[in-house]
This record gives sequence, structure tokens and C-alpha cells, in this order.
Amino acid sequence: MSSPVSRLVSAPWLHDNLKSVKVLDCSWYLPFLNRNAKEEFVSSHIPGARFFGIDEIKDFSKADLPHMLPLPEFFGASMDKFGISNDDHVVVYDTAGVGPACRVFWTLHAMGHDRVSVLDGGLPSWVAEKYEAETGEPQVELAGGKKYTARPVGGLVCDYADVVGNIEQLKVSGGSQGRQIIDARPNGRFTGKDPEFRPGLSSGHMPHATSVPFTEVTEASDPARPHVQKLKSPEDIRRVFESRGVDLNRPIIASCGSGVTASILYFALLNAGVSPSNLAVYDGSWTEYALNPYSEIVKDA
Repeated sequence: MSSPVSRLVSAPWLHDNLKSVKVLDCSWYLPFLNRNAKEEFVSSHIPGARFFGIDEIKDFSKADLPHMLPLPEFFGASMDKFGISNDDHVVVYDTAGVGPACRVFWTLHAMGHDRVSVLDGGLPSWVAEKYEAETGEPQVELAGGKKYTARPVGGLVCDYADVVGNIEQLKVSGGSQGRQIIDARPNGRFTGKDPEFRPGLSSGHMPHATSVPFTEVTEASDPARPHVQKLKSPEDIRRVFESRGVDLNRPIIASCGSGVTASILYFALLNAGVSPSNLAVYDGSWTEYALNPYSEIVKDA
């Protein structure tokens, strides 16, 4: 049996253990930012890292949804190309500090790979420590000929039917029964005051959902380096959720715009001591929900 690993690791820890882990750069940007994560990876990345394209390793059969979980076979083949085996300790990072890497952390968990950690502060924290960065495409060593086998964990993933059925439970019980729904989008999009990024997609929220913007669980640990966002302490994370009326002893579904920042809440809650069996991510998130004309959308603004 593989030994457990810390979910959150520091740049000095990764520097000291770089030869014993596999590293994935999981940087990703919203389309309107006009940044190319793969080009930036080629320009500078942690030595030995591979690039995990969130928009490339996905389920291509769902054209309206940008980056749904890939099929297990495709995910396994992608890990083979990275030279990653089922037993490897994988460290994921991004350029945001604590951001899209959490989506890949959750993806690995959903595929049955528990030996995964997030680099706290991401690439900015590595650079801030003045550690060496690498350029160009990495040379990948294949994982000894044994193919990666994905072992999906269904309880970590919710689909549209799961969410709609859960909303009915919440409505009938006045919110006391069913899984709590937390929404990681900025509050303006949650209330309906601000538009969604996707043209034609309504903003607003699901009935009985609670707004917990993902930015509430990270912070700049050093005022001199505000661009280096790190995860808040477990105690502070718990306070964030409890202040919004979230019961951390009850099951929770995390949602967002398209499944990326919901995974930040998933990761934060795990680090705050919430049981993994009580957590799931709505893979299609608001994009899938709001695209369905039968969905009930609440607007507070």
C-alpha cells in the first residue's frame, strides 16, 4: 500500500524532493484574458514538470461544456504520456498560486489517485524562492511499461441529474435535508447583478445555494509579494464557510462557472478537515445548469 502524502506542500519542500515526485503544471486562463498557458509553460516552468492542459485532457463528447472530466481510458493514456504511474506522488501547480491546479488535484482524486499534492503559492512561490526554472519542452521518461489504470471514484462527482434531485430535497425540507450547494463564482454573478463570461448564459444561482467566492479561501501571505496567493489556514477556512452558514458536518456539493474554481473550494475544505466522503464537485457546474432551459434560476439583484 502506498504511503499517504501531504495535500499541500511548500516550494522549499518541493525543491528538496523534486527527484522523488512527478510535477504537473496545470495553469489555465479564462479565454478573455488572452493568455496562452502552454506557451508560458514552455517559457518557464519548474524543472521536470509536464504541462496538463485542462482544455485538452477532457471529455470531448460534451461540446457545450468546456472541460468535463475525461473518460478513464483517455485519462490513463494521458498519464502514460506524462510518464506517471498509479503509485507516483504527483505535485500539481499553476501560475495563480492556488487555482486551476486544484481542478487537476480533484481530477486525480476522482480517478482514484490519492498521492497528489498542490504546491502552495504555485510557480510564483517557486520563483520567489529564487529556485531555478526550466524552458522548452520536457523530456519525459515513460513509467516502466506498466500502463496507468484510472479507478473512478463516483462519490466525488455530481452531474446535472444529481444536482436537480438534490435541489428538490433542499426545497421540500427548507434546506435541512440534502447536500448543501456552495458556489465559488464572484458574488455579483451569483446574485445575478453581473453577467456571466459566456455570452447568452444567464447569471444567478441555484435554489438554496450559498455564495462562497473562491478568493475567500486564499490570501497573500507576504504583503511584499501580493501576487503570491497561498491557501488560508484550516481555522480561517472553516471560519469563512461557517460565517456563511455552511454546516461543515453535512455533505457539500461545490459548483462554480465550469468546474475549475469549485475545485479550489473542494481542496480548501479537505485541508480544513472536512471528510472527503462529504465532498463532491458538480462537474458541469453553472454552465451546464444554466444552459438547460428547465433549470430554476434564482436572481437576488
